[in-house]
Amino acid sequence: MLAEILAIVIFVAMFVLIVWDRFPKHYVTLCCAALTSIFVFGIGLRDAQAFVNTLAFKNIFKTSFWYSAGEAAEQTSGINWATIIFLWGMMVMVEGMAAAGFFDWLCLKIAKLAHYEPRKIFVAFMVLSSVLAMFIDSITVILFLAAVTIRLARTLKFNPVPVIMAEIFCANLGGSATMCGDPPNIIIGTSLGYSFADFVMNTGALAGVSLIIIIIYFYFTMRNRLQAPGDKVDPSTIDVDVKIDDKKMFFWSVVIFAIAVGLLITHAMTGLTVAFIGVFVAIITLCAGRKRFKELITKVDYETLLFFIGLFVVVGGLEETGVLVTIANVIAKISGGNAHVMIAIILWVSAVASAFIDNIPFSATMIPVINALAQATGVDLSTMAWTLAVGTDIGGSMTPIGASANVVGISTAGKEGYPISWATYCKELVPGTIIVLVVSMLNIYLRYL
Repeated sequence: MLAEILAIVIFVAMFVLIVWDRFPKHYVTLCCAALTSIFVFGIGLRDAQAFVNTLAFKNIFKTSFWYSAGEAAEQTSGINWATIIFLWGMMVMVEGMAAAGFFDWLCLKIAKLAHYEPRKIFVAFMVLSSVLAMFIDSITVILFLAAVTIRLARTLKFNPVPVIMAEIFCANLGGSATMCGDPPNIIIGTSLGYSFADFVMNTGALAGVSLIIIIIYFYFTMRNRLQAPGDKVDPSTIDVDVKIDDKKMFFWSVVIFAIAVGLLITHAMTGLTVAFIGVFVAIITLCAGRKRFKELITKVDYETLLFFIGLFVVVGGLEETGVLVTIANVIAKISGGNAHVMIAIILWVSAVASAFIDNIPFSATMIPVINALAQATGVDLSTMAWTLAVGTDIGGSMTPIGASANVVGISTAGKEGYPISWATYCKELVPGTIIVLVVSMLNIYLRYL
């Protein structure tokens, strides 16, 4: 009982400190991981093997960690090194693409194809945000999209706020479509052995239907606030093209991105794991940009990776002490074993929780819970996994602090003189979030139950 109490206290303290946001998040999770190691594993459980299992170093040295020969990955607790290594590799690739000017070039080319018409740019950038977020971290997507949107808004004299809010929502929605689109999906996929194709066929299908609905919704609710009739600018007078300084690096960044997408799409057939893909993509990016080797390595967001490591240790403490199994049993009892009620609980609890707390620790905590629920009730694990992914990914769109992309987009707009208040944000995006969640829940009921 002591170990369980200590694990819960440390976990709750970690969540409170993360929400409080007074200290760097990676410091919070690493300190809580140290406390878990000492008090939960050392004093409460007095089990060195449980601590070793949570560190999970031995998994890295298994052949199946790098090459699975088409078999499902092992379900392991503790630090998910596949997630850490894959994220590192993708971060290196994205830094290479950014340094080559790929994102600026892509955004401005699409604006040109839209004839610099604000309403067309509005729709095009929603689609672009979703598509990019399927393969690239949503923070990076919004960072560049918001900056380009503001640049175009000043040139074309339109209001960038509705566009940026729609981009944020669509980035979170697009991220839900693939295994690599959003950190919770990476954790779910690597923990439960699902492939890129599995996500595309399941959460991707849900996201595709939702994207069409949400584009229509945002277009009709926001289009009249984009630009006053008297502010229209003649497109023939506009020159906002971006110059590519290093064409060789630009070419290789596009090729490497295509290789990464190809490897992710086919990894279930080739047997190459996401850990292998992450390392391979990072290596070829560093080789192609060897002149910027130090810059690419140092710009990686190591704080986020450390945040993940600490988080996995704390959640491992909950799992090793049996707390998560108890939570699963409570959900099973409340639902009475009814699959429809269980799915509704997972979806809406995930969504509401992710609107106010970081969806990464929440999803990492819930994976062992849904695993235990599947074993206890017989409800298909994959159905609950897709429900959890949609709830955490989409629910984060509901508030300005629900996802990192939200914070980045609002911060970028505010610094450039376009503040977005909580009231403005929630008025526009809460209804959109509810619409997508309802559509997703109905789709899950019709398709899986």
